Amino acid sequence: MTMKIHPVLIEIFKNRFSSIAEEMGVTLNRTAFSPNIKERRDFSCAIFDGKGRMIAQAAHIPVHLGSMPLSVEAAIEGADFEEGDMVILNDPFKGGTHLPDITIVAPVFAEGAVPSFYVANRAHHADVGGMASGSMPLSTSIFQEGIIIPPLKIVERGDIDWKLMNFFLNNVRTPDEREGDFAAQIMANRTGIARMKELISTYGIDTASFYARSLMDYGERLIRSAIRRIPDGVYSFEDFLDDDGAGEQDIRIRVKITVRGSEATLDFSESHDQVPGSVNAVYSITLSAVLYVFRALVKEEIPANAGCLRPIKVVTRKGTVVDAQFPAAVAGGNVETSQRIVDVVLGALAAALPGEIPAASQGTMNNVAVGGFDAVSGRVFAYYETIAGGMGATARSNGESAVHSHMTNTLNTPVEALEYTYPVRVREYSIRRGTGGKGVFQGGDGVVREIQLLSDAEVTVLSDRRRTAPYGLAGGEPGAVGKNVIISSGVRREKGSKFHEKLKKDDVIRIETPGGGGYGPATPHRSTPHDRSNLSS
Repeated sequence: MTMKIHPVLIEIFKNRFSSIAEEMGVTLNRTAFSPNIKERRDFSCAIFDGKGRMIAQAAHIPVHLGSMPLSVEAAIEGADFEEGDMVILNDPFKGGTHLPDITIVAPVFAEGAVPSFYVANRAHHADVGGMASGSMPLSTSIFQEGIIIPPLKIVERGDIDWKLMNFFLNNVRTPDEREGDFAAQIMANRTGIARMKELISTYGIDTASFYARSLMDYGERLIRSAIRRIPDGVYSFEDFLDDDGAGEQDIRIRVKITVRGSEATLDFSESHDQVPGSVNAVYSITLSAVLYVFRALVKEEIPANAGCLRPIKVVTRKGTVVDAQFPAAVAGGNVETSQRIVDVVLGALAAALPGEIPAASQGTMNNVAVGGFDAVSGRVFAYYETIAGGMGATARSNGESAVHSHMTNTLNTPVEALEYTYPVRVREYSIRRGTGGKGVFQGGDGVVREIQLLSDAEVTVLSDRRRTAPYGLAGGEPGAVGKNVIISSGVRREKGSKFHEKLKKDDVIRIETPGGGGYGPATPHRSTPHDRSNLSS
């Protein structure tokens, strides 16, 4: 018998699937050990069908949108799952993003020996080994970035594989914190499994599976509707990363978007070849950035699922900075290159949808990793966070100041949590006034985060938009570029966008983040060229 969609039931299932993913996130958030997960909420949780297609993802991290499904596919490929099993992986070349993002996948059995659904979560661990504390190094090979985990069973029939767990914990700087975060991830999946079984028990496996497929079809229809609003044509744009931290500068990312009816093809083939430094992005990151932008075009509330990608084709050239090949360094691709991919896709669409696309936001996550030995506690520490900046203005409003934007959706690390957990003192945390681009509507301002070390430590900063400013639109001015400064014995030293340095107790790290671009000319008869673009329709 062919099942028909009931309008009430599809809304119920949309919210039930999403709420299960959200509850998984609550469990992970409340039970995690590290401030990066507990305070900043640098994680994502999602539900998948029996074929590994995403049904729902909680509103967590956009950069995980298109990448986590590829990790789930890698986890279930060839896996012989039993009740209570879970698979762990972080390999960027098997659907991951960068090594600190560790995914754990678990099957949901409803009937028979084959999983009916899967639940999964991905969390950014503050250290996974490698050449620098925080595992966000200025690397030239993935082997320098940390321990690489292929799909392996971390839990078998409900029991943690302690041989595998201990192997991992012996290769990181903060094993107690890592163990606590792993336990939180495992419990999050157990929460998801329990709630999925309750859902199946209430409605039956056939009905639950039918509405999972129906929601994917619904997501597809919404994306197709959004694409139809874009006039048919070809729209191009390019922008640049400052550098790769290893000597390569002005790294081009270029997209050509071809729109025909309800489908769009995005071709990134003319982007820069993969580079020696760590800003290379694997294909899953490019896919996530594209999906994020097109979901943002939909005016209605839209579920995050596999159907959203059906009308979209992403074309790359293997061996480029947007589709890096093994063993490229990729630590910064997830966090920096993903932001620039969003900037170029939005830049291209600005010509197609005038008045609907915002000016560029800060375009960087301002990654800061600090690690060393805390003599007071007698323990090794590893601290990681990203720092907010300015959002781009729109045709209707000023950009927000001091917020995370686009591919990052994390919170800040509160000063109290930072100082309580690590040997640091926050000397300044303020809005960087006047850094948003001028225009009819102003870009949002960046922030200043100034941290004094209370012990010797090594510091790694992966940032961007220190030379290439966030663009304005429709004559709006660009946002201000950011600055990285080290203060030692009262002497200020401005650093580049990416650096690694061993610092002494009482040295200060000062991060000044970029502002967002402005929208519309600030004064009559004044305009700002749309730099480095080639727009046509």
